[in-house]
Amino acid sequence: MSAVLVLNADCGPLHRVSLRHAIRMLFRQVAVVHEAQPDATIGVYQVPTVVRLVSYVVTRWRRGRGPGWSRAGVLTRDRKVCGYCGETATTIDHILPRSRGGGNDWLNTVAACGRCNNRKRDRTPAEARMPLRVTPYAPAWVTFA
Repeated sequence: MSAVLVLNADCGPLHRVSLRHAIRMLFRQVAVVHEAQPDATIGVYQVPTVVRLVSYVVTRWRRGRGPGWSRAGVLTRDRKVCGYCGETATTIDHILPRSRGGGNDWLNTVAACGRCNNRKRDRTPAEARMPLRVTPYAPAWVTFA
């Protein structure tokens, strides 16, 4: 199944849903087809690629705080590039290790390759003599859109 983009009534992007969920939204008449695949139908409905909600949904919560921290989010934020050597990153590294009180948050984690992550171990970058090439930041929702 392919993902279908859901737009708010003002055509602002909200999220993606499965094709099955999008058809249910059309059936319940909470959304209309905004863009569809040409000459493809499911019953009486065109196969949508983008649907638009009929009534506006308030999304103030998306504007205030950014997205919650996640490992996948850190890799996406850093574009899967190691913060220490610049190679392809497959893991994340805590700048202040969790064993020393560092937490899982945007400002304490960077994407890292396995080699750099093992080399740094449970030390700070200064102790390991591994300077960071990037400055970690807390991303906004638009980064993941």
